[in-house]
Parts: sequence; C-alpha cells; structure tokens
Amino acid sequence: MKYSTKLSDAVHIMAFIAVNQDFDLSSNAIAVSVQTNPAFVRQIMMKLRKAGLMSSVTGHAKPALARSAGQITLLDIYKAVEGDKPLLHLDTHTNPECGVGMNIQLALRDYYQEVQEAAEKRMGEITLQDIITSYHQKSNEK
Repeated sequence: MKYSTKLSDAVHIMAFIAVNQDFDLSSNAIAVSVQTNPAFVRQIMMKLRKAGLMSSVTGHAKPALARSAGQITLLDIYKAVEGDKPLLHLDTHTNPECGVGMNIQLALRDYYQEVQEAAEKRMGEITLQDIITSYHQKSNEK
C-alpha cells in the first residue's frame, strides 16, 4: 500500500526555504534536496501558496514563508497539502457476508475519529519553527 509523503515533503520544502534564504530556491534546487522532481515541488508550493503559507512570484526563484515559522503549524501545512483527508482509512472492501467484515469498519470508525482529533490537536501545537529548531539540534549532534 502506498502512503502519502506530501506532509513531510511540504515541511521539508518550507524548512529548506526558511533555512536557505540566501541560496538558490528554485524548484530544481529544492527538488534535489527532497529527491523528487521539480514539477512535484511546484505542485506542493502551489498548494502552500493557495493556503497562504508561502509567497512567490512566477518566474522568480525567491519563494518565502508568508508568515513567521513560529506562526505556521504542522496542522496548517497538513491541511494545505492533504485537505480534509483523514490520517487513518477504513477498508471499505471487506466481505459483507462475514459478520466481522460487515461490522468491523463501523466499530473502528469512532476510534479513528478520536485518533484524528487527537492528532490534529497535537499538530496544531507544533510549529514550523519547532521543527527547524529540532533540525538544527540534530545537525549539531553529528
């Protein structure tokens, strides 16, 4: 099963821009750091711009955070790139002839919602600045 890395890639892109303001901030340069293609970087940056988290001008490789890193939460970034997509997904292709297959998803639904709410609450407490600070700490440990 493939899972989305859009959130971690979006955080990577935003941290890269915040940390490297005096360097090449083209989608090509950022794509090298993320190990993806420039089109994917532009797609993520477009979503971040649309959400008001990033500013940039087409044709100029000088993207910037739209507000300070301390005012951007992990939840803001998640909502920008994933929308309302839940963290956990129910399997809707279970066997309706089986008692477990028919009812397990209903039993899980409320618990998944509880996990979603707890995760979003915590994500709303973590700022991009927290992540950048942790990045610097880990860089200095090496």
